Amino acid sequence: MSEPVIKPFTKAEMDAMRAATRDEESLKRRFWDKLRRVAGKIPFAEDLVAAFYCAMDPKTPSRVKLILLGAIAYFVMPLDAVGDLLPLIGFADDAAVLAAAITQVASSITDEHRARARKSLGEDFQQQD
Repeated sequence: MSEPVIKPFTKAEMDAMRAATRDEESLKRRFWDKLRRVAGKIPFAEDLVAAFYCAMDPKTPSRVKLILLGAIAYFVMPLDAVGDLLPLIGFADDAAVLAAAITQVASSITDEHRARARKSLGEDFQQQD
């Protein structure tokens, strides 16, 4: 069985993720803005929001925050490997990046983060952090 082909991020993608993680307030705003637009189209919304809450939690270790913020930054990037406007497959790359990040830090995403995610998604995004 052959090894899966893993395409590294381009320099532009890496630069965009670095820029996005430097300005946490801007990242928060762009995250919630994009999530409002696409939440009904993505099956991984709860995992994404739980990862967001974990990344924003002051108790979360820096390494975990960096991994999750990178995945969140990739989600909010206007241009990524697969355009988000493509039906069905548009968010496949976002889901893959998020799944890889969560796999690395799964033990840091707590039941509290998941409960907050469910609550936020159920409130139609009225009051976000």
